[in-house]
Amino acid sequence: MGSVVRCVLVAVAAVAVLFAGGAAGGPLSTKFYDSKCPNVQSIVRAGVAQAVAAEPRMGASILRMFFHDCFVNGCDASILLDDTANFTGEKNAGPNANSVRGYEVIDAIKTQVEASCNATVSCADILALAARDAVNLLGGPTWTVQLGRRDALTASQSAANSNLPGPGSSLATLITMFANKGLSPRDMTALSGAHTLGQARCVTFRSRIYNDSNIDAAFAALRQQTCPQSGGDATLAPIDVQTPDKFDNAYYLDLMKKQGLFHSDQELFNGGSQDVLVRKYGGNAAMFAADFAKAMVKMGALLPAASTPTEVRLNCGKVN
Repeated sequence: MGSVVRCVLVAVAAVAVLFAGGAAGGPLSTKFYDSKCPNVQSIVRAGVAQAVAAEPRMGASILRMFFHDCFVNGCDASILLDDTANFTGEKNAGPNANSVRGYEVIDAIKTQVEASCNATVSCADILALAARDAVNLLGGPTWTVQLGRRDALTASQSAANSNLPGPGSSLATLITMFANKGLSPRDMTALSGAHTLGQARCVTFRSRIYNDSNIDAAFAALRQQTCPQSGGDATLAPIDVQTPDKFDNAYYLDLMKKQGLFHSDQELFNGGSQDVLVRKYGGNAAMFAADFAKAMVKMGALLPAASTPTEVRLNCGKVN
């Protein structure tokens, strides 16, 4: 993995320069906390390590939370804001309700960070670091996280409902929704490899296993055993049937065998424009790891408009 990591870090530095400008609060930097909070990265990694050791699935949950944050008005920790009597946040948006999890892990890490350097590190940066560490601790690549994000003062349930691609998405929809965020089809296919980790609820893949024709029959039968045509909506199944707790390229091998769990997964390998890349990732784990890391840096540089009011939250669930 050493050569992959070195190659990733060089590419990451180049990508970051392209995407870092225009942040609410200024450009991102690898050295943002070097003097202000030098222990932040070790504190975050220790917190993620503890959570993932207790439950490997939590690594997938933190990674997904970061994706769902960044795709809605940038990586601004808006997803972490709790609903109040006069404020509706993103936690209960369709793609997030009863689905996004791990808020308590980020809260616990934030408490530790605050004890080390009060009112200094944003929740958005903690989430960005935690997503990187979750991937790496489960066997995936590492990369240098650009820092200096700030936390939103508001959130948008409507944007969460409209900006996040669902499990029934077509390839064209996926390409468009990622392009809307400045991410290429290659970035999209690499980032979809996050589905090498984690579990999904029956309700999100029921249509796939009962209605799709481009699915391995034995795989469909296996999933139907625990996901009936009605009821059991919350029953879980691994997204990657091979190694759901290990970050590897097995997801792409699943797709090549028509064993993608979501309709949107199998769309990446269904006679369309991404088939060639899926085959490459399936045969070259290092290429996938490097592309995933580069795409994570690009996604992590999605920031609110420069005019957006922001702050460093003291409690990730509420504005100061």
